[in-house]
Amino acid sequence: MKIAMFTDTYLPSRDGVVTSVLTTSAELKSLGHEVFIFAPDPSPGQCKEEGVRYFRSMSFSRYSGYRIPLFPTNKCELLRELDVDVIHSQGLLFMALRSMFAGRTLKLPVVTSFHTMVTDAAQYYNFTPFPDGMVSRLMWIYLRNLLQRSEAVIAPTMAIEQELRRYAPHMRRIEVIPTGVDSERFHPRNDGSVIRAKYGLEGKRVILNLGRIAWEKNMDLVLKGFSELSQDDRDAVLMVVGEGPAKDHYVRMSREMGLAERVIFTGFVPDDELPSYYAACDVFTIASKFETQGLVALEAMASGKPVAGIDYRAVAEIVHDKEDGYLFSEEPGEWARAIKLALAADDRLRRNARMKAEQFSIHGATRKLVEVYEQAIRSKRQRVGLD
Repeated sequence: MKIAMFTDTYLPSRDGVVTSVLTTSAELKSLGHEVFIFAPDPSPGQCKEEGVRYFRSMSFSRYSGYRIPLFPTNKCELLRELDVDVIHSQGLLFMALRSMFAGRTLKLPVVTSFHTMVTDAAQYYNFTPFPDGMVSRLMWIYLRNLLQRSEAVIAPTMAIEQELRRYAPHMRRIEVIPTGVDSERFHPRNDGSVIRAKYGLEGKRVILNLGRIAWEKNMDLVLKGFSELSQDDRDAVLMVVGEGPAKDHYVRMSREMGLAERVIFTGFVPDDELPSYYAACDVFTIASKFETQGLVALEAMASGKPVAGIDYRAVAEIVHDKEDGYLFSEEPGEWARAIKLALAADDRLRRNARMKAEQFSIHGATRKLVEVYEQAIRSKRQRVGLD
């Protein structure tokens, strides 16, 4: 099968969508399928990956690393030459529109993955003169049309599936297929001693927060909660791994809160070093209410680490309180409470965390995705009268 994968973000940017594109395309190729990635071109001077079809784009000032492919392209000619069987849109914005137009023109099925709750981000990145609430409503009108025109929709969790069914009740098909986690790459046997030595963390209790540092990720709660925790635990250290548009704000915030010596901002970390960072921590935390899956939480669980996660949406679906992690409400004191419990977690909880991650098999998820592709191809052919 020949699959065209459209994405709004790609390397060298890193986020959950990019991880999903890389993980899924690699597994599809291992199963004998051909995958062609279509992405906005990176910023000038940044490397391009051989084999990726790039579209000329411009930067989006409100969100560093995000680029908008506004310019005309020859996408239909490319897809026709490649003899593509199905289009998989891994984004919801400009590249999703391009994939939908191409699918209509070439009579190809389009499968859409709902990775990002873009309506939640409207308050942070609204560049229009309209109020945030109006922008959110307009976005859902657009998304409803996009989802209901797709041959199939992929939701990464049941929580997201339920939301999408409410907002777009007439979708042709929706399936829950999470992005798989590599449980061999992220494993309790990994050694984090080099990372601990690098940052002088010997004898410290390390709380890790890893991911894109953006306004919608709720880092305020983590810092406020850590401020409370640090009053009782002088050996606790918060390590924040990643880059993003809100990083400078949170660096200043930690300094103003008197936490500069105990909060480490590592900046960007190469992908091949991530397992060592998980291995170096004692506890992983995720406070983002924005997540549609929370893949970083699963990577931490695969590494045998207790996860303290917010009791909301996808995170609450993955983390089961007191069984394989701890949940907290949106109160700094509750965050601190969950972290204390996670730091004291026994081997049973760590084993349960590992077993939870093992349920999210890359191989199983990709095989299910192939079945969706095959059904979408048959469905599209029947609807346009090609059979």
